[in-house]
Amino acid sequence: MENHNNRLTKRILSLSFIGIICSSVVFAQSENYVFNRKPLDQNVSVQLPLGSIKAKGWLLKQLEMQKDGATGMAEDLYPEDDNLGKNSDWLGGKGSGWERVPYYVKGLIALAYTLDDAGLKNKAQKYIDWTLNNQQANGLFGPPKMKDWWPRMPMMYALQSYYEATSDKRVIPFLTKYFKYELANLDADPLKEWGKSRAGDNMEIAIWLYNKTGDQFLLSLVEKLKNQAYPWTDIYSENQFFFYGDDFQPKHMVNVAQALKLPLVYAQANALPIYRTAMAKGIEHIMHDHGQPEGLGSGTEFLAGRSSTQGVETCTVVEWMQSLETAARVLSDANIGDQLEKVAFNALPAQFSHDFKNHTYYTLPNQVQGVWGEHGFNQDYASGIVSSPYSGYGCCRYNMHMGWPYYVKNSWVATPDGGLAIVSYGPMEVEALVGEHKKIKITEDTNYPFDEQIKLGLTLTSATDFPLSLRIPSWSIKPEIKLNGTVLKDVKAGEIYKIARTWNNGDQLELNFPMQIKSQQEVNNSVSIERGPMVYALEISSASKIIKEHSVKGFADYEIKPTSPWNYGLVLNNGAISKAIKIEKTVMPENPFDGIKTPIKLKLKAKRIPEWGMAYNNISAFDVPFSPVLSNEQEEEITLIPYGAESIRLSCFPTIGKPIKTVKNLDENFTNAMPLNWVFYGGGWYWKDGAVHSASNASSGGFGIHGSKIIATGTDFSDFTYQADVNVNTAGDAGLMFRVSDPAIGADAYKGYYVGINPISGNIEMGKASNQKWVVISSAKYPVKMNNNYKLKLVAKGNQFNVFLDGSEKAILSATDNEYGSGSIGLRTYNAQATFDSVKVKSL
Repeated sequence: MENHNNRLTKRILSLSFIGIICSSVVFAQSENYVFNRKPLDQNVSVQLPLGSIKAKGWLLKQLEMQKDGATGMAEDLYPEDDNLGKNSDWLGGKGSGWERVPYYVKGLIALAYTLDDAGLKNKAQKYIDWTLNNQQANGLFGPPKMKDWWPRMPMMYALQSYYEATSDKRVIPFLTKYFKYELANLDADPLKEWGKSRAGDNMEIAIWLYNKTGDQFLLSLVEKLKNQAYPWTDIYSENQFFFYGDDFQPKHMVNVAQALKLPLVYAQANALPIYRTAMAKGIEHIMHDHGQPEGLGSGTEFLAGRSSTQGVETCTVVEWMQSLETAARVLSDANIGDQLEKVAFNALPAQFSHDFKNHTYYTLPNQVQGVWGEHGFNQDYASGIVSSPYSGYGCCRYNMHMGWPYYVKNSWVATPDGGLAIVSYGPMEVEALVGEHKKIKITEDTNYPFDEQIKLGLTLTSATDFPLSLRIPSWSIKPEIKLNGTVLKDVKAGEIYKIARTWNNGDQLELNFPMQIKSQQEVNNSVSIERGPMVYALEISSASKIIKEHSVKGFADYEIKPTSPWNYGLVLNNGAISKAIKIEKTVMPENPFDGIKTPIKLKLKAKRIPEWGMAYNNISAFDVPFSPVLSNEQEEEITLIPYGAESIRLSCFPTIGKPIKTVKNLDENFTNAMPLNWVFYGGGWYWKDGAVHSASNASSGGFGIHGSKIIATGTDFSDFTYQADVNVNTAGDAGLMFRVSDPAIGADAYKGYYVGINPISGNIEMGKASNQKWVVISSAKYPVKMNNNYKLKLVAKGNQFNVFLDGSEKAILSATDNEYGSGSIGLRTYNAQATFDSVKVKSL
């Protein structure tokens, strides 16, 4: 099955629109809204003013829960001077709020005006007023002592949204003055760290202001910001996330998600194709090396591979969504909306409790419990998967509030031909200007994505010519559109269907997007199950225990543990998966992301896998076993529910069958990319110049950075020769793993053997991980040098092991051990950066 991201890249430069043309009107750039001025790309859509789109149904319920939950109560939950307290420096006080206040206000403004809620508006207004009324004479704004470009960027988004909702006349001159200051001072005080990573945000607001004012200096500012930012276009296009050594910024997953928009923001000013394709190429690389079933890449906090027990940070989810929302205005491509919906309907609700009072800093595709403890992630927090208002590090508890409100406000856009386009679907109502400045209201009546049907009802005061562009999801089977009961022709999945005609009051469109159940291949040859834009996970019964009550009534920390089995493999019998699964539908509840009430459940056959259990730390499960897996257990019927409806979940499923692993020969030269079924546990691994490398772990804190390993999980060798090129680039040791089973994060979190070379000590050492302890079996001195390439060869036969280096006829090291008889091969470093190539294994 072709990956949607691959298809997106191929389509970027040859977008096609299929539709019916019932009017001969040719539209010049509309004056209904402010579109791109020349010399910017003239074919870019714009957001409707905040408040133009109102949520209904289940989507409204999410916003209302935010108001009553974490967003509405944030100032009570985080009242400290350095957070949202009355003494915040973003209110003129002595605190140090840095990014936290701007993050919060950005989401708060969007929620307040989407709900048209006076109380939330009042909460936001004090921050807006203080910011606008306390600009320095030179143009700088925000806390005077804050010497950082970055935190001002999310506050600019808040001001943009506020202006679009209120037309407050203070905003435009305020931003103009600030941008003049910024342009004049960036050379002396260039972007660094977070600002250098997230400059695309700054660029987007500068372009927005240019379209309002026409001030040419703003285009110079955009150019300067782009040149001072990390070279994200190259990073995405060439998979260079790990190319920066000890500088962690380009591999920090929130940065990666947030900067996805930068090349396309800049593409409005520079027509070179590379800027239009970089985002899609970047997503391809991320999903290939780090992809997770809920539609985005892992990052804890750095890019973390495809393991089912790696996590996704809440900030990553909302920033990935916003980047796609921006991209959808620049490129009218259906696949962008598909990707946005997949993240919004799966990853986003999974980060929150069902009442939006709590979040988890990280969520895992296979997260069978949510308890206090360390995983060994690159950035590890004992509370990282605990459901809490304070889970993990503080950034997410402030940034998360924009997720649903931004989804609503970006779901429809105004097109420069005087029309409207739907980016993403859901129950909503939109009021806008179309055609020759005519008002229209469109009601989007649907339970989508829980239903396949969407009805659009148009209300106009008079007949009006304008084009309406409808996104046809690429996953839809035989999609259908009816206009006033008449079936329209040439509706194709994965396209934008554009209807340009004279519209009348009372016109009705009926959209039917049939959803097929399908599987997607995941890590270790496992599968995830999808229906339309939604991913489904095992329904796990659970028990929640309050481990801490907070001073704000109704808020507490919870540990969540399973009370039903979770270690299932799917019985698919090589048949069509759609035939193996039954769909059960019930009445649509107010909140379909409450697992108890969710309206769609899937039923299918499965078997328990008794040997698959909790990992060594008893915090997470072992990674999903390589499929197929043999099981002699009885078949059972299991239930799957939406991924986002569960607080604990299993979404990467092994399949039941006769095991199929590589047992004879393996020849891996890492010619083009990271091979899919090499899975890393701890630290970071990446491909460059036809070799695989272990990454720098500078700025990492989790125990998993020690003994970082990458395992060819689809292999099983007993007696063999195994050789590879090994180059140790720093202090520490690196080498070959063999007869490995049950790998997890941690230096000795595996069963199996390792032989490594150390240029500092001049040692070759063979040992094993036994009961999570390193046991030296044998060692020898050898003059290993740093940054030299060595051919390290191992011959394993029964309990006898011989190690050779650089073609030596005589073994440099010999050893005997009986503990492990067979298993996978892999590569490992211990406190080192190293390069590996030319892996060859031959069974004896």
